Amino acid sequence: MTKYERFVANVKLRRWVVLLSLVIVLWLVRSVMSTILLTFIFSFLVTRLIRLIRRRVHLPAMVVVVPLYLLIIAGMAYAVIHYVPAVVAQTIHLVNSVSDFYNSKAFANNKAMQWVVQAANQMNLNEQIKTSVTALLQYAGSLTAMGVTLVLSLILSFFFSIEIDELMRFGRNFTNSTFGWYFQDVTYFAKKFIDSFGVVIEAQLFIALVNTAITTVTLIFLKMPNIPSLAVMVLLLSLIPVAGALISVVPLAIIAYTVSGWQGVLTIIIMIIVIHLLETYVLNPKFMSSRTKLPVFFTFVVLMAGDWLFGTWGLIVGIPIFTFILDLLGVKKLPDTKKTPPAKAAPTK
Repeated sequence: MTKYERFVANVKLRRWVVLLSLVIVLWLVRSVMSTILLTFIFSFLVTRLIRLIRRRVHLPAMVVVVPLYLLIIAGMAYAVIHYVPAVVAQTIHLVNSVSDFYNSKAFANNKAMQWVVQAANQMNLNEQIKTSVTALLQYAGSLTAMGVTLVLSLILSFFFSIEIDELMRFGRNFTNSTFGWYFQDVTYFAKKFIDSFGVVIEAQLFIALVNTAITTVTLIFLKMPNIPSLAVMVLLLSLIPVAGALISVVPLAIIAYTVSGWQGVLTIIIMIIVIHLLETYVLNPKFMSSRTKLPVFFTFVVLMAGDWLFGTWGLIVGIPIFTFILDLLGVKKLPDTKKTPPAKAAPTK
């Protein structure tokens, strides 16, 4: 046997080389990692839905995917039409209220407020405010980029899901090619990662429901308007680990100010802090642990390490990657992973 034939026949060594090549490829495309991960998540959820429906009724993928994405587009359009003008109007009202109070006689005659103004001038807060405004504009730009990434991921996942059957048939051509062993190993790793990723998605859906329930109760207490619509918005944002709760504080605080003033804003901020702590230190470790069958300590450490290494995305992919590595090392087998027979060596000429 040649060195190449011996390498192909050595399944363990070959798979580690393939895994290393995948890591290198992902590192090279790290600048578009958000698009890749969002496309993967959307495609994963939609294909799961397609398989769930096909267990009872065999339907073409188009029949399931097209109505689903039309519903998603309609929901996004409804949010833009109804929420954006309301948030803008309430933001203008908030700015005008602060401006009127600043120019009022009550402010001018209030010794405490004048002392605060003098202290602010002594601390040279003008430069700090300019820096904060610049950071805010940069953040707004990142939100715009995130919106573009979201739309692009939805488009890519739509075409992937609608052509799932054709893509599966096309993918078999790679596994039967001259270098079929490489693509067979890629498929082997992909199945393992998808199995571990599924439990994380289920956990995040449960956490999103808990966050939405707590937020909805608080909104009812504050007598906020359009509670069903706000609950849907919170549910969608809660699907974003940790960051979703922080993003939702902006529109909720603005609306709360128009209803209850600064007391409502303070209540919303306290609620978001409680939800953030509950999600980070209770729900994520405990529920992730019950779904992945990992000790709570390991789950908690992996979530912190994932957040430190990859930011918010680390909270999504940290547990699947850790479970995936444990499975590869033979420390802990994934319960849903089907045993894949060793790939046969491709014939060489």
